[in-house]
Amino acid sequence: MAKTKKAKHEKAPKKAEKRRAQAAEGNQPPADEVGLDFARAWVTFPDPADDEQIFRCDLTWLTSRWTCIFGSGCQGIQAGRADDGCCTLGAHFSDDDDEKRVAEHVARLTPDLWQFHDVGTESGWVEVDDDGERQTRRWQGSCIFQNRPGFQGGAGCSLHILALREGREPLETKPDVCWQLPVRRTFDWIDRPDDTQVLQVTIGEYDRRGWGPGGHDLHWWCTSATSAHGAGEPVYVSYKPELTELMGKKGYAKLAELCEQRLAAQLPMAPHPADPRP
Repeated sequence: MAKTKKAKHEKAPKKAEKRRAQAAEGNQPPADEVGLDFARAWVTFPDPADDEQIFRCDLTWLTSRWTCIFGSGCQGIQAGRADDGCCTLGAHFSDDDDEKRVAEHVARLTPDLWQFHDVGTESGWVEVDDDGERQTRRWQGSCIFQNRPGFQGGAGCSLHILALREGREPLETKPDVCWQLPVRRTFDWIDRPDDTQVLQVTIGEYDRRGWGPGGHDLHWWCTSATSAHGAGEPVYVSYKPELTELMGKKGYAKLAELCEQRLAAQLPMAPHPADPRP
């Protein structure tokens, strides 16, 4: 199985009171998000590459028609900063290896690819949060690697742009949390009745709850938004590189087979409520 560490992404702005006040005044923008609690179809299968662990996968999410709409209708996780998408808070590194890997790619960024190249190289692109955890530096209200609209090198993550320019997958250049979202991988040891244990690797949707308690205070979140559903390809296809990295080639191949079987059914059980109706 791929060794990529679990990413930590539990930091979220505390704006619940402000949002409630805006709603009371009638200033809250129309919501296009469905609720978090609905029927889901899960499948569990042994990891073909490791007989000591099993996968538990959310087929409702993985066969949904979600797609990233950054720059094309994304409302952003912070009110008034739609252009940031989910980059407002910066990215926490999952571990030292994650930061070291990103640093190797940052060294190849040039001013034509990275809008804040001068700032980042002169005064640093890493900061420490209030809990002592290291993350990408926030500059002018968002991640320092985020090129703003109008930048000649292209808006969006400069590390993402670097990967595309070099013919790489963006997961190679970006922090773990950035390329894993909005897929969530968790690990649990399961005790079996015969006194044995198995590691259960869960692959599912990174909804608001995945951010921790602060996730409910996000201005907007895409996985539950109807405006972000309707893509031509289901998640398990569009996120093949990321899922392969998280599950290994054999694990992903089995997942894809099960997803195809689900989609081939005339009436698939428990579709994602944010998906367009057939």
